[in-house]
Amino acid sequence: MKHATSRIIGMMVAGLLSPAAWAGGTVGQLPDPELREVLVEAVRNSESFSDPYAAEVWLMDKSSRLRPFIHDKRKRLDLLRQVHREAARADLDPELVLAVIEVESAFDRFAISVVGARGLMQVMPFWLDEIGRPDDNLFDVETNLRMGCAILRHYLDMENGDMVRALARYNGSLGRTEYPRRVLNALNQRWFRN
Repeated sequence: MKHATSRIIGMMVAGLLSPAAWAGGTVGQLPDPELREVLVEAVRNSESFSDPYAAEVWLMDKSSRLRPFIHDKRKRLDLLRQVHREAARADLDPELVLAVIEVESAFDRFAISVVGARGLMQVMPFWLDEIGRPDDNLFDVETNLRMGCAILRHYLDMENGDMVRALARYNGSLGRTEYPRRVLNALNQRWFRN
């Protein structure tokens, strides 16, 4: 029972379970089956850059912005390629994904939150069991980015493009604006500035 309660609290913190659902006793409906299908599909698909020149310009620009977090140029470029690929696959701006990663983990691929979220985008590990991939590793950059981007896209769709509400859902802080404000500040101050 203690493990189940911890899991429910973790899902509430991650925005996958509302306190109202917990209070209403609808725990049997969790986790969100629609999001589960989104994650299953996300692990099947991948895309990459379509224009080599645009890719080079984007990678060089973002690499210089990422330098304070990752000093090794090769590691920066590898991460940026992966971020771009997974963001494109999920129809997200890669700069938004970079801002989420900055706030969530400061680009520490081995980050673990106090509630157990893991990796760059701080994905909750229970999702691996839920989508039937318990052996996947959330510290693997591709796995973490694919799942994190799929979750963020799902919340943007759920909130009809309302970035503040979608980011709050992603963080498990729906109804509060501190986390969305931090992500949007990172987005505007580091990733979109000219």
